[in-house]
Amino acid sequence: MIGSLRGRLISRRPENVIIEVNGVGYHVNVPVSILSNLPEEGSNVFLHIHTHVREDALQLYGFDTEDEKKIFTTLLGITGIGPKMALNILSGISYDDFIRALEAEDVALLCRIPGLGKKTAHRLILELREKLPSSEKPKDRIFDDTLSALVNLGYKKPVAKESLEMAYKKGYRDIENLLKESLKYLTGNAAPEN
Repeated sequence: MIGSLRGRLISRRPENVIIEVNGVGYHVNVPVSILSNLPEEGSNVFLHIHTHVREDALQLYGFDTEDEKKIFTTLLGITGIGPKMALNILSGISYDDFIRALEAEDVALLCRIPGLGKKTAHRLILELREKLPSSEKPKDRIFDDTLSALVNLGYKKPVAKESLEMAYKKGYRDIENLLKESLKYLTGNAAPEN
């Protein structure tokens, strides 16, 4: 499998580029969003590569960052989303906006991506919001682990995070007390703030 390519940019067209490495020209499909970041033809370029193998084809997909590549490969794991749709999603929205849309469950923003309907947007939110990295840095490992525990108990991430932040503000820093205090907020048994 090809994991990255470093070589000379021979040509660039909408949705694909050709990179020459040691005399071999590799046809690489790319999101439209990275074309503006690429140097002039004839310059050296580096791309993170996902090699997609099918019965009848071997295709390369290139990305600026490992994060973009991870989103692409994660999207391929969603029922009904193939490489073309995954590339279309990455072409239609920035990495940060995509992560924020998933966290905020913003179906309207996702539906602005050409070819992405409401049903698919809901499926993306449902299946991806816990698989991809958060747009915010976690407060610490304990905070992150406690948030994961609340989500595994069936609470929606934004609601669980809000209750956890309230418990965190009260000074709780161990997983057991953070979990207990967060559950009080989530079940409506917490004392009101003064």
